[in-house]
Amino acid sequence: MRALLRVLTLLRVLTRHRLDVPLLRQQIPFALRLAIWLMPWRYMVPVRGSEPQRVKQALIDLGPVFVKFGQLLATRRDLLAEEWVEPLATLLDKVPPFPGEEAQGIIEQAIGEPVEQAFKEFESAPLASASVAQVHAARLSTGEAVVVKVIRPGIKRLMYRDIRLMRAIARVLNTWVPDFRRLRAHEVINEFEKTLYDELDLQREAANASQLERNFTDSPILYIPQTYWQYTNRKVLVQERIFGVPVNDIKAIDAAGIDRKELARVGVEIFFTQVFRDSFFHADMHPGNIFVNPATPSKPQYMAVDFGIVGSLTHADQAYLARILLAFFERDYQQIAQLHVDCGWLPPDTPVREFEGAIRAVSEPIFARPLAEISFAQVLLGLFQTARRFNMQVQPQLVLLQKTMLNIEGLGRQLYPQLDLWETAQPILRQWFKAQVSPKQVVRQLRDNWPDMAQQLPQLPGLLYKALEQQAKPVTVPAVKPQKPRKKLLLPVLLLAVGLLTMPIHWSWLWHHAPLNSVIVIVALLWLWRRSR
Repeated sequence: MRALLRVLTLLRVLTRHRLDVPLLRQQIPFALRLAIWLMPWRYMVPVRGSEPQRVKQALIDLGPVFVKFGQLLATRRDLLAEEWVEPLATLLDKVPPFPGEEAQGIIEQAIGEPVEQAFKEFESAPLASASVAQVHAARLSTGEAVVVKVIRPGIKRLMYRDIRLMRAIARVLNTWVPDFRRLRAHEVINEFEKTLYDELDLQREAANASQLERNFTDSPILYIPQTYWQYTNRKVLVQERIFGVPVNDIKAIDAAGIDRKELARVGVEIFFTQVFRDSFFHADMHPGNIFVNPATPSKPQYMAVDFGIVGSLTHADQAYLARILLAFFERDYQQIAQLHVDCGWLPPDTPVREFEGAIRAVSEPIFARPLAEISFAQVLLGLFQTARRFNMQVQPQLVLLQKTMLNIEGLGRQLYPQLDLWETAQPILRQWFKAQVSPKQVVRQLRDNWPDMAQQLPQLPGLLYKALEQQAKPVTVPAVKPQKPRKKLLLPVLLLAVGLLTMPIHWSWLWHHAPLNSVIVIVALLWLWRRSR
């Protein structure tokens, strides 16, 4: 019954915002067409505004889950046209708060003690209220100012219901609206569901915050509030309350005497440090989650909150992303095309030359603008959109990266319009490459891989010896050439094992950026060949 009522609500919202107009143009089932015709709102409400604007209003009326879905769609610039992205990007979680007494009940149940005992002060009126949780100001019994984040009651059930409805809508539209299929709705809904359920687990968010705090311990550029684990679980999160200037409040930033140019540069540095040094980045860095420490105006320090969404890249993704960005600014389109194939983003049978030409056609107009006006996020977007034509499946972590990059770029240029992102990012990228081939990194790889090496090494001499023995056996001549003593092969075998087990996954990266490993492997192979003769 509830499902039927939700479907009727959906039809009412669609007709009220006159989204039935594009739907009726399609060859939809007669029952659905009849249900739309019977809706009185389609005869009472004229068509007003553009279609993207009407979709935005419909999502707001359908509730917080659909609003968050619209926010996610706004990040998928590889799927949506630009006229759709801007309206969806302005969607905000405007959800009425639930009573403070109800929040206190959830807190007491979660932490196992009365609110009065855990907190010296607790404000019933929330500081903020969103679709998943709301936040209350409080003070611990020990005197520290904190914020208490509480999961909204019944939100899990609501999300489950609305996601099922989204899937049903997607199936209908995929069947009857051919243009809808390019949106890859099933893929987007699965991504949306995972993101939502991650946000429902406040203990996971606290763990994300702790990781970022460790990564930037005593950092002069980024401050992460402390988590109070004794009061934190899946439904409640207690963190240090910070008092900073909102990063988009330009007047307050100027009043505090903060250098906006340096502030913008530091923001870019923080992002690239998270991506390439730590491979762990805050993926929801919109202005509402970023503040500036007014106590250090000459050396700007960011203060971040809300760690429900984070991203991470594999070492291979890091390497290829850095090389793609460097190659782009060097206009080496052939390398960009080959990198997409080497890292597995494109099928191995992709026509590289054809892909190279498509990249060149997208990239050359970008360089018609001054370097300071070139957007990293738009570069990646252009590359991903081009690659999609060659059957590239965009990875979720890359979508998060692109979304975060868009936020950082937009924020940086709001603070300082002349910001040259390439000037800030290039040294970080080159330093990262330098670090990958340093002796320290080689030692670290040896250390990290030593447990596996220790297990494999006893087996390698025998296996390689047997293989060489089989290769040395003549095919037509019955006599067998005497083999070298096994012990003489041990040293080159060990050398080969060290070289192979410490090299990166892809040979192209190894050859260009890890010559030491290359030399080790080549010398070992030549040594084995000589010994096997």
